[in-house]
Amino acid sequence: MEITGEIIGIIYRNDIDSYTIAEIYKAESKETMTIVGYLPFIAEGDTIKAIGKMVEHKDYGEQFKIETFEKIMPQTLDGLERYIGNGTIQGVGPSTAKKIVEKFGKDTIDIIKNYPEELSTIKGISRKKALEISESFTESFEVWRIVEFLQKYGIGIENAKKIYDILGTTAISQIEENPYILIDLVRGVDFKQIDRKALELGLDLTSIKRITSGIKYSLIQATYNGHSCVLLENLEEYVSNLLGISLNEVEESIINLNAKGEIVIEERQKGIEWVYLGRFYDIEMSICKRILDLDNCENLKKVKNIDKKMQKTEDLNTIELSKKQKEAIKAVNDNNVTIITGGPGTGKTTIIKSIIQIYTMENRKIVLAAPTGRAAKRMTEMTEKEASTLHRLLEIGKISEETLYENNKDYKGTPIDADVIIVDEVSMVDLVLMDCLLQSIYKGTKLILVGDSDQLPSVGPGSVLEDIIESNRITTIHLDKIFRQAAKSKIIVNAHRVNSGEKFITKNDEEQDSKQDFFFINEQNQEEILKQIISLCTGRLEKFGNYDFFNNIQILTPTKKGMLGTKELNKALQQVLNPNDDEKKEKSSQGAIYRVGDRIMQTKNNYDIYWEKYVTNEEGMGIFNGEFGTITNIDEKEKNIEIKFDDEKVAWYQFTDLEQIEHSYAITIHKAQRK
Repeated sequence: MEITGEIIGIIYRNDIDSYTIAEIYKAESKETMTIVGYLPFIAEGDTIKAIGKMVEHKDYGEQFKIETFEKIMPQTLDGLERYIGNGTIQGVGPSTAKKIVEKFGKDTIDIIKNYPEELSTIKGISRKKALEISESFTESFEVWRIVEFLQKYGIGIENAKKIYDILGTTAISQIEENPYILIDLVRGVDFKQIDRKALELGLDLTSIKRITSGIKYSLIQATYNGHSCVLLENLEEYVSNLLGISLNEVEESIINLNAKGEIVIEERQKGIEWVYLGRFYDIEMSICKRILDLDNCENLKKVKNIDKKMQKTEDLNTIELSKKQKEAIKAVNDNNVTIITGGPGTGKTTIIKSIIQIYTMENRKIVLAAPTGRAAKRMTEMTEKEASTLHRLLEIGKISEETLYENNKDYKGTPIDADVIIVDEVSMVDLVLMDCLLQSIYKGTKLILVGDSDQLPSVGPGSVLEDIIESNRITTIHLDKIFRQAAKSKIIVNAHRVNSGEKFITKNDEEQDSKQDFFFINEQNQEEILKQIISLCTGRLEKFGNYDFFNNIQILTPTKKGMLGTKELNKALQQVLNPNDDEKKEKSSQGAIYRVGDRIMQTKNNYDIYWEKYVTNEEGMGIFNGEFGTITNIDEKEKNIEIKFDDEKVAWYQFTDLEQIEHSYAITIHKAQRK
């Protein structure tokens, strides 16, 4: 649909990305309408022509969701008066605007733009002020053109304000001169589209601008894949193929970028060279400096008589700490920074609980955190002490992930009021998040990093936990003994055997009465593997326990593509576990069919979505990447899907917002890591 009207009220605006909810008056139909979308440079009194679609919000009713828009001149004299008096033109308020429109009428805009000296005939407007009004008007009206212009480069309107804030009113001319500057300004851009536009504008294949941007883009792509740096020879070959130029031309530009400090080449063992984007090298250096400074300062929180305190925790919990667990607790006491690492079943949780009790006895303030909501919830359940996500603890909040990765210097640190900070599941913490954490810790605070370095590294760039351990600069306690209770689980035993290069144990001959929780099915044929998966999900496991798929089973796979990737597995599993039924409502979106009863997963952080918990009568905002739920209703009239998440939150998704979710009958191993 296309609508035209005057903005008569701003209900809400996000200052970071200009996401706006506003009221618009459509003069033609003499009615008002609520509009939502990214509206940079728009103020009350502006008239816009917008393209979008009608959506139905659960609480606020019908709204017009804007996909793109353009700013046009007001269509009435009253509208014109409101427009030039809305505060966006320097030196013109409602009173002055009224005088100008009364004198010049429909010629007002022409006078302001082309004959500003005429404004000085109005009492109170000097010649100097008239010229200032003209200049301010031209600037405020012209900036919206950036929105339309950027669409040619595949840049959405949500990034337009950010680009304008950096480049100013000359943004268009700067981009036309060098389209590749968009690579530095916006995360996740389509390089090929920008490159195609640049070549159309006449830029040479071997232009320095083109090659340097190709290099930086390639390094950014590496960070999307979890790497903070790449081998120099691999980078040269990749860029050469990307741009269709010689290796010599790539090498020359790499040397120039290194000289400018935009990239950093680091020589390691045996002359092997690695290449970083400058900012990621700086982040790594910052982490190294901060963690060493924290560890080397005075040990202000050391507990006296630690052996007696450990004995007291043993008595309170009727447990006997192992030699290694006591070693870990003493290491925490003797150092400001300690790493505790070990596989499943090695007693990490018992150590955490004992540390909490010991420092609580000392009246020390303890803060618990984990990188994801699921991990924080698990930590709370294990310790019976509230744990928060690192994002919440650090008050990163609505600072977008894109902003953090583009320039984490914007994050100044939120000091953490704590004597002891314990962070669990640190293998999932990437470079940027670790740097933000270390910026926020006072010297003298104890930091305990807990995790399994053998798990998959973080989704974001860096293998932080593994690299800090391998540095041998921070005291690390390696837990390798599997406790008796945990040893009854073949999952735990086999996890350790895999790390040791040993074969799986599929059944325990010594303990025939132990619960069988691990099976290895050796199958090479994809079709047969799919049959096995469906069989396991539809009742075959019942004799081993009350395993209902929707409550107890999760399929993990390494990839999204192929017959055994998430996309095809989800389709196959939906057909057998939640098949089409005339009584079940469903909605098609982006190649998938969403049906009442489907298991789904949120795939991005959404800080603005509203939810309710009926059981506890709570309400709040925000559903985050990796949260799981079930579709409970699909409402064609309201055009939304109701989803109940596993923690009892109920949220409503507009049909136009379904790109935020995907089926979760099968998920990738990396996604499972975020649970």
